[in-house]
Amino acid sequence: MSQKQSLSEVHQSVATDQRKGWRRILAFIGPAYLVSVGYMDPGNWATDIAGGSKFGYQLIWILLMSNLIALLLQSLSARLGIVRGLDLAQASRNAYPKWVNFPLFVLAQTAIIACDLAEVIGMAIGLNLLFGLPLIWGISITISDTVLLLFLLNKGMRKMEVFIVSMVFIVGISFLVEMFIVEPNLKDVIKGFEPSMLSGQALYIAIGIIGATVMPHNLYLHSSLVQTRKFDRDIKGIKEAIKFNFIDTAIALNLAFFVNAAILILAAAAFFTNGFHEVAEIQDAHKLLSHIFGPIAPALFAIALIAAGQSSTITGTLAGQIIMEGHLNLRIQPWLRRLITRLLAIIPAFFTILLFGNDALGGLLILSQVVLSLQLGFAIIPLIHLTSDKKEMKDFTIKTWVKVLAWMSAVVIVSLNIKLVIEEISGWIAESNGWYIYAIVIPVAVAIGLLLIYIFIYPFISKNQRIGNVPHGNALAIENIDKINYKKIGITVDFSKNDRNTIRHALIQGGKDAHYYLIHVVETAAARYLGKNVMDHETQTDTENLEKYCLNLKDLGYKSSSHIGFGGTAKAIAEISKQNGIELLVMGAHGHKGLKDLIFGTTVDSVRHKVTIPVLIVR
Repeated sequence: MSQKQSLSEVHQSVATDQRKGWRRILAFIGPAYLVSVGYMDPGNWATDIAGGSKFGYQLIWILLMSNLIALLLQSLSARLGIVRGLDLAQASRNAYPKWVNFPLFVLAQTAIIACDLAEVIGMAIGLNLLFGLPLIWGISITISDTVLLLFLLNKGMRKMEVFIVSMVFIVGISFLVEMFIVEPNLKDVIKGFEPSMLSGQALYIAIGIIGATVMPHNLYLHSSLVQTRKFDRDIKGIKEAIKFNFIDTAIALNLAFFVNAAILILAAAAFFTNGFHEVAEIQDAHKLLSHIFGPIAPALFAIALIAAGQSSTITGTLAGQIIMEGHLNLRIQPWLRRLITRLLAIIPAFFTILLFGNDALGGLLILSQVVLSLQLGFAIIPLIHLTSDKKEMKDFTIKTWVKVLAWMSAVVIVSLNIKLVIEEISGWIAESNGWYIYAIVIPVAVAIGLLLIYIFIYPFISKNQRIGNVPHGNALAIENIDKINYKKIGITVDFSKNDRNTIRHALIQGGKDAHYYLIHVVETAAARYLGKNVMDHETQTDTENLEKYCLNLKDLGYKSSSHIGFGGTAKAIAEISKQNGIELLVMGAHGHKGLKDLIFGTTVDSVRHKVTIPVLIVR
């Protein structure tokens, strides 16, 4: 299977070369806004509210550090996509052995599920706060946003970006108004930018903030989205694209920092200052806001929460598609990909509510962000290696000082994560000392740690790229072509107006030397249960109609025979083809679209996977 372009539906779909001046810069603006929504999703809200209410303004410096690390890593991700025309998952697939890519995919997919879990919970909480909808209903409604994603993808990249930017704008405006209502102490805010030592609960929340800010799937997403811009592939064009994308990233991530800082400052000013130190729940924050500041602040809070959840869920789906196609070279329908991701996120949210009640959702939100942070190393380390590779990046290899900063960021994130894992496992051992900790948790943690070490060391000892920059392999020499004379040709018929065209194309392929096998499948309920023993009206009339086709062909000088199948169409056609040694199958396509295709399925597609002979599809 050949490697495809990243997000091929929208690859190079936004032209930049016809525009001049500020319009040219604006043509590049967009990808980072799609990425930035991941930096202000409901998961960020939970960690920011918990941090602000428990530790006041103390963790603002963690937000700033996270944002600077994010800016550095996202610009590296954009550089990779622009220079090599590969997203991070595709480039990792080329750089690492095949066996490594499956665990990398599983870890990245886990991060997306953790992220989607945050969107599901956030959306449900937002609907609950605004309309009083029960959380369990809100979680069920979140399945429907699959439709929104498909609608936006069909409208093109620019329309999707406009939708996302408008959602981000709603969030930004809501918090700007909130800041005026709350009136935080500026002196304390400035003091929060001063770094301090962290441990215990503060460290757990700080790591949650880092995980919620520097999201692994955003690195995959950004490296793909920058490829939606069409520009000249010479040195000047690539340099310009890198520069404009950096401007795009800096503006978008600073906006995200403003939103996150606003949430933390809001929590510190409204709750910590008033003695409410345990506001880890978004619902509590909403409730307290209404008590302290009246109805406007909490309404804005809920609207912003819904907007953040909706926009983040779209980018999560795109990232899932990129990761699956890049690491596994496997492509499935976007709606199915969306549905699988969403269901995997909904199931833990459902069981949390059913087993532990609504109050446990806040803890689940923060846990999802810690899971994201734990996965970060597996995206950052390959990214730094790939952008440092002189052979592939040539003139655009990152400078030494950028490399040093990137590795320092990776060391900070990985060491904080190791510290957290050791603290958490030690805590579990002290509390329960259960067998599963020694039998499952510790071995899994060690295996993941060893994989991380391997990912770090491998590029230093092996410089081989498995596929390089050729996504589809090299063109093959086409030699002399011998004419293929098909002697046994199968023709599927359904007695519709399409039959005449299907039969005509089949006769052109074989002429009067071939034998034609006319195939029809009876799909009645009785045929599915009784098979060949069925003798209902439909079977009888279909048999008569097939015989008429055979007589008609005989009069024209063609040899043919009729074959009736029963039950599942694709399976029956494949069986008849194999039993009669058919060499070519000619099928008429129904051309179902949209809902019909979902309900009735595509026989052509199913048959194609069940037979090994050539299939000619006639429309």
